[in-house]
Amino acid sequence: MSRIIAHPFSRTIPTALSCRVAHHLPVTNYARIRAPDFRGRERGERMRAAHARALLVVLATTCLSVSIATDTIDQAASITGNQTLVSAGGIFRLGFYNPPGSSDARAYLGIWYAGIPVQTVVWVANRQNPVVSSPGVLKFSPDGRLVIVDGLNATVWSSAAPTRNITTKAAAQLLDDGNFVLSSDGSGSSQSVAWQSFDYPTDTMLPGMKLGVDLRNGIARNITSCRSPTDPSPGAYTFKLVMGGLPEFFLFRGPERIYASGPWNGVVLTGVQNLNAEGYTFMVVSNADETYYAYYVSDPSALSRLILDGATGQLQSYVWGNGAWSSYWYHPSDPCDSYYKCGAFGFGVCEVGQPPKCSCLPGFRPRSPEQWEQRGWSGGCTRSANLSCGAGDGFWPVNRMKLPEATEATVRPDMTLAECRQLCLGNCSCRAYAAANISGGVSHGCVIWGVDLLDMRQYPVVVQDVYIRLARSEVDALNAEG
Repeated sequence: MSRIIAHPFSRTIPTALSCRVAHHLPVTNYARIRAPDFRGRERGERMRAAHARALLVVLATTCLSVSIATDTIDQAASITGNQTLVSAGGIFRLGFYNPPGSSDARAYLGIWYAGIPVQTVVWVANRQNPVVSSPGVLKFSPDGRLVIVDGLNATVWSSAAPTRNITTKAAAQLLDDGNFVLSSDGSGSSQSVAWQSFDYPTDTMLPGMKLGVDLRNGIARNITSCRSPTDPSPGAYTFKLVMGGLPEFFLFRGPERIYASGPWNGVVLTGVQNLNAEGYTFMVVSNADETYYAYYVSDPSALSRLILDGATGQLQSYVWGNGAWSSYWYHPSDPCDSYYKCGAFGFGVCEVGQPPKCSCLPGFRPRSPEQWEQRGWSGGCTRSANLSCGAGDGFWPVNRMKLPEATEATVRPDMTLAECRQLCLGNCSCRAYAAANISGGVSHGCVIWGVDLLDMRQYPVVVQDVYIRLARSEVDALNAEG
């Protein structure tokens, strides 16, 4: 028989959930209850009556949550009502919850931090289909999937088809990193993972979670904002990888691109600044099996999360400390982060204390000077002198720029930078080239742009050289200017 631990209740502390859902989480100390030592029948009757009245008051005023003393359910077990799983280290909790402020009894299966007074939901299973006929039950289906059924035994959610054959020993485990993992044989090994919540994020990215594309299993891992503080269903914003030349992530509002991370150059996403936080490691991995972005925290006790805010459309990173969540990074962070703000061959300049503005790349001029003067920058820039399409052209380096959008760029990882230059020069449609990877302080590979250069901005520090193709007369004029 499973040991049951009462979730600590007594006083209420304000709580905040990742989907901008907040409610009051009752908290108290654990208590040991002993049977009273009755002396005499009459006294016993009075005390039993008093305890009965007290119990009715507690049950009438308290929504008691219980935690099954395990982090795992197998095919013979289930989670229902106020029962929860708790990860082995006590970091995360999984169970049903009701969004505060909602006018009905909608219930969702979620994962939240277990060890802090502010309840913060990081994943919701049935965000599009809540349980409305209580109680909800999480259990295994006959074919080995995880399912949620309501009080009428109707299925309201089902995990995706397992990627491995399920055995009779299959089990689902809540891990200390916040991942809920279905193991095909119950072993918990990485080789037995048949389904995991990390492959299906809500609005939150946790350390160790991969954001991108699993090409082996056809899974796109995106984060999508919540619709409202009381409704965790998918909202207007989505942050996801767009496959192309170099790995790059885009923030969408519906079908519209509103922000781009900039291409990955082996060191940074060139449009994401201020990611040098101590104790954090950021990386992008791209190979034949998958392409993804992930971040890791060196201190396993540190609580960190990245959310996509449904109200602002911003990506916001938080860390827990001094009894509260503190934001240390967010994007988009200024007007120059807006996608395509300055049009083709234009770039944004945002400096502290100065209004944002757009400028043209060297060798270019505003396509519409009148609109440019009126801060109508989306028309972009055009060349001051036409290319000759041959050896008469040259290149001019710009080195404090977010790399142009590279979803349609051509990447040649086996080329040197000198070979890249020749490849661009021999292609009349090539507008610019750069090293595809600068890890280790050395240029590796080649990326060339055969389309207009879009979504650039200038930074106060050197990011990477981009070589812009210009007519020889323009190169000579720029050299003469010094």
